[in-house]
Amino acid sequence: MKETYNILNELLVETFNDILEIEQRALKEGAFHDLSITEIHTIEAMGMYEAKAMSEVAKKLDITVGTLTTAINNLVRKEYVERKRDESDRRVVKIALTKKGKLAYRVHDKFHSDMIKATIEGLSGQEEDILIKSLDKLNTFFKEKYHLNR
Repeated sequence: MKETYNILNELLVETFNDILEIEQRALKEGAFHDLSITEIHTIEAMGMYEAKAMSEVAKKLDITVGTLTTAINNLVRKEYVERKRDESDRRVVKIALTKKGKLAYRVHDKFHSDMIKATIEGLSGQEEDILIKSLDKLNTFFKEKYHLNR
């Protein structure tokens, strides 16, 4: 049991740290060197296809609308995001990705897709099910223990 604990602890910590470092390096060295990890995750939370209300994106990121406003201002300045008036109610302003923002979204999504493919490559269906169940259990633990509302 102690050996399993040590192996899992090392793997989880190392994997988490590696993912963050790889994402940061990819951003700094790639076409989107002007984006931070927080900004790329904001772009990801906005989604590709439809304009969203600030409150909707803030809730998804589990941050305040005020905090999101600062991030969106930076993303608008960098031309990744645009503000749009709602056609049915001109008082409502929504946010949407620009062409540049959609490209950043696709590149980040490809990173995640490649990561998942590499993770499940060579696994049997049963092994995939066990991996999913284990990660779901870990995810549930974090949400319950640390009151994450995402």
